This record gives sequence, structure tokens and C-alpha cells, in this order.
Amino acid sequence: MSRARSLSLAAYRVLSWRGQSRNSGYAVERPEGEVLWIHVSARDRLAPVEDLCRRLLPQRPGLAVFLTVPPGTEPATWGQSAHVLVSLPNDNASAVRGFLDHWRPDMGMWIGGGLLPNLITQAAERDIPLVLLEADIDVRIPRGRRWLPDIARYTLDCFQAILTSSEAKARQIRRLGIPFAKVSIAAPLQVSPNPRPWPEDELIETNHALAGRPVWLAAWVQDKEFISVVSAHRQALRLLHRLALIVHVADRNEAAPLRKRLEAMDLRCTDWDSDNQIEDATQVILSAYPEDLGLWYRVSPVTFLGSSLEADAEGENPMLATSLGSALIHGPNVRSYADLYARLDEVGAACTVQNAEELGDRVVELLAPDRAADMALAGWNLVTEGAQLTDQLSDMLQEHLDKRRVDHAGA
Repeated sequence: MSRARSLSLAAYRVLSWRGQSRNSGYAVERPEGEVLWIHVSARDRLAPVEDLCRRLLPQRPGLAVFLTVPPGTEPATWGQSAHVLVSLPNDNASAVRGFLDHWRPDMGMWIGGGLLPNLITQAAERDIPLVLLEADIDVRIPRGRRWLPDIARYTLDCFQAILTSSEAKARQIRRLGIPFAKVSIAAPLQVSPNPRPWPEDELIETNHALAGRPVWLAAWVQDKEFISVVSAHRQALRLLHRLALIVHVADRNEAAPLRKRLEAMDLRCTDWDSDNQIEDATQVILSAYPEDLGLWYRVSPVTFLGSSLEADAEGENPMLATSLGSALIHGPNVRSYADLYARLDEVGAACTVQNAEELGDRVVELLAPDRAADMALAGWNLVTEGAQLTDQLSDMLQEHLDKRRVDHAGA
């Protein structure tokens, strides 16, 4: 550690003693064996982190994980977790020392911003390997201590690897003086789709029943969205006369009323859950069971993901549809999965519509030869990015933990 760094950190730590509270201890004991600590900076990152853990842990038998949330956050408000979930202490020397003494992590992963200089630099001083994902220059320095030189740089430099989502952010981090080799570009963590295999005979039979007709799927359709979906279908039928629509309802109790409404509109409808029969004259196929979406995503080159058009909607997870090769259309109200939809839109795997007319236009546009295939390929590339990131993190984990085990054995 350089003299300038030592003086800067020493000053920061001295100032951190002001208003310092006692560490009250932890109700949960540290697990036996190797322990991976993962800090989750935002609530919406918890699900991707849980998914990452499910994929990493089988590759390192005996490894335990505990998760942390920002200081002052109540873990119970973040929902259920498969792992121990605790709040970080305030970033003062005594509390940080108590945290590290109790948990003694063998490695740390920090997801997102809100970096705490005391905690991260003390962890590095204990030779705990640290990796930063979804990095930004977001170091939590109290207002009265921002005059200290280079605290952000010293904090970031404690990480063995820094993964950020864009070249622009990577350049910002490198300009602080972080070695070029430490910083790389990687997609944000995402929940990996895990589609179950579909019986080949049923898939072939369903495709045969549709007899090469153009098909689109409206999935997770809310009651308020029915009229928009049906209007879009009628609009598309003017140009694609043999077009078939599969409607999956978000509430299965709405299936029977919807069928009556469709029949009143002179649209020939079949209830998949009752008879599984698709005739050449069928215009709309009704489906109410989420389990059948694995079939419909495979059959339909274009999917409108509902629960997204109305103002009170929040959207549904798009990754299963993407992984099964469907080009996506969605409404503007997808706040539960906003980052995922934004990324899909950015790479050209999805597009946004505001109303029924736009939906009808997009359906016709995407059913043109090769258009949906190009979007599906873009989506598949995004899905595989997530798998590649998991492989990369798994390799880092094994390498750093193996090295730490050897170093401690020789100490």
C-alpha cells in the first residue's frame, strides 16, 4: 500500500469513528467450511443473484453462501431467500471489523453500487478475494469526507476483477487509475430460463394441425387487454387471412367468458384445455394453463407478452419466451422486469407497442419472412450471454478459492 493510500485511508477511518455504534453481533452463526459472501445492492438484483447461486454451488461442493443488503435495510422486506440474508453494518471501522470477524468470508462478490470504503479495503487487507459485478463509480463516501484524495480509486482497486455493462463505464473506471486488465464488459446478471423439454410427438402434432399457417401468441393476457388483443388480431387478419391467434389468459377463470365474447364476435374459437383440437377454420385457440406456454412459445414465432398494456400492469418475465425462440412484443408497463425488457429492446429481440393498432401492425411486420427469426436470434444471443457470464464467474470462484486454500495451507 502506498504512503498516500495509507494516509488517505487512515484519515477516512479516523473520521469514521464519529458516531460509531457498537456491533450487536449476529443471530446466525457462520457456516462451516468455505463461505462465499455476495452483496446485493438493490432489491431487483436478488432474484438474479439467487439464480446465480443455484448454478454456482453444485460446482463447488461444501461451499456455503450468505447474502447482504445495504446498511439500514430490513432484509425481511426483500422477500424470501434460499440463503442467509443480513444487513451490512454502517461503514465504520469497529462495525466492519466485527462483520468480517464473524463471517470470515473466503471470497466476496459485490453486485452493483453503494461501495463501502472501510468494508472493502479491510476485506482486501485480509486477503479476501473480491469481484465487482455490474460496476459503476458509486462509492458511498459521506459528504464531510469527500475531500480525501482517491478514496474511490482505492476502493475499486481492491477488487481482483471488475465487470461492468458498457464500454463507457469501463473507460470511466479505468480513468481513475484502475489497471486495464482488471476491467471487462459483461451483461448484467439475469434469471436463467430453464425450459422443460416438450414431448416431440405433441409438438409435431400441433405444428401439423396449424398446417403452416401464420401464428402469433398473446401470453399472460389480462381481462382489460382482451379487447386490444382481439382488435389487433382482426386488424392483422385483413392482410394475413389464415392467421391463427393463441390466447393464454393470465387468470384461468377468464377463459370461459372470453370464449363467449369471441364467439359473439364471429371468431371461430377452440378451447385447448377442453379438447386440444385445432381445425383448419380455427382462428383463436384459448389456453389457460401456464404449463402449456412451453408448447406455445415453441410453436409461435411472435409473442405478445401481456400484463403490460394497462397502466396498472407490471409485466411478466420475458426470458422463457426468448429462450424458446419467440420474437417479443410488449406494452410499456413492465416495471417488474424493466431492465430485462430494456436490454431485449436494445439488442433488437423485442419491441414496445402502446395500443391495439400498433400491436396489429407489429404482428404483421414480424410475421414477414426472416423478421421474427432475426429477433429470435438476437434474443438467443442475449440468453447465452447469461450462461457465459455464469461460466466466467464459476471459473473465477474456483480459481480464487483454490489459491486461497493453498495459501492458507502453506501459512
